[in-house]
Amino acid sequence: MTESLPATAVVRASRATFDPSRFAEVDAVNTKTSEYLIPAVTRLPGLIHFSPDGSMLQVSVWDSEEHSAQLNHLKEMVVIARGEMEAVGVKFTPIATYPVSWTI
Repeated sequence: MTESLPATAVVRASRATFDPSRFAEVDAVNTKTSEYLIPAVTRLPGLIHFSPDGSMLQVSVWDSEEHSAQLNHLKEMVVIARGEMEAVGVKFTPIATYPVSWTI
């Protein structure tokens, strides 16, 4: 990321755990939910960057904690996707936000 961040910027980290023997199921559901979650998340104001790739750590960068908190109430996130992921054994840990104290 080369753009400058506002002084109020936060990083939101969503972590989850699951039984490794169910990786194929979790991966398939993660791919499925990304098809509707990414468009829903990108419509929210304040999003600077979203990275849903890789492991079950999803990181997004927001211009403020207030804007980051929108995801706590986004139906596609907290009802639909969460239900689909939990159905294949995914357990979510509490979501954390971190202020951006410096960038390189």
